[in-house]
Amino acid sequence: MAQRFTENHEVTYYECDVNQRMTFPAMLSIAVKVSEDQSDSLNRGADFVHTFGLTWVITTYQIKINRLPKVGENIKVSTKATSYNKYFCYRNFWFHNEAGEELVMIETVFALMNIETRKMSSVPEEVILPFESEKIKKIKRYPVIEKIETGEMLPYRVRYYDIDSNHHVNNSVYFNWMIDILGLDFLTEYTLKEVNVRFDKEVEYGVEIESHVEKVILDDEIKTRHEIRIGQQLYCEANIQWQKNN
Repeated sequence: MAQRFTENHEVTYYECDVNQRMTFPAMLSIAVKVSEDQSDSLNRGADFVHTFGLTWVITTYQIKINRLPKVGENIKVSTKATSYNKYFCYRNFWFHNEAGEELVMIETVFALMNIETRKMSSVPEEVILPFESEKIKKIKRYPVIEKIETGEMLPYRVRYYDIDSNHHVNNSVYFNWMIDILGLDFLTEYTLKEVNVRFDKEVEYGVEIESHVEKVILDDEIKTRHEIRIGQQLYCEANIQWQKNN
């Protein structure tokens, strides 16, 4: 059975927004760091994976938020590589406060990409074996992401610091593009509740992307539909549910 790996983390002011709540990009960066630390502890870190000419990429996030961590809060971040099939590895993350209450739960889908061809590769047994994940045949399905019908758009240019060591735009940057377009008034009035994201293609350095958004009002909640495009080509899409701050 897959082992759960946990690290402590103190939430700092630079990981939070004007409401003193942890930002979405910071939360995902912390989660990924914990998964990297687990991989290193099993001698299956990035250097080992690179010996196969491969690197990890994330294709899907499914996130449920009870409450975002706050400045100065001590939290525990846990992860478990739950299962895998020929092409995809499924990993979960949990954020808990000191009282043991679950703040955030994240389901992710990882895949291995050939560094040279930038194409998806099958998962070598030597890479995944130490995680003791369950081997499955089926591909997990997640909720269908609703398409934008009408909305607004802002352009963003990909900067040097948007690129990570895998030579593509870091996942957290996509969320900056998607969330920034909503504006200060909206983001101070509403808080993330549930997020469903799928990454379709890599965005390269120097290009200009279009961040599209559509707001859908659902009683006291709001859903936003997001698409990151270059022309007619879709690179990332998401649906986010928001709840009004108390």
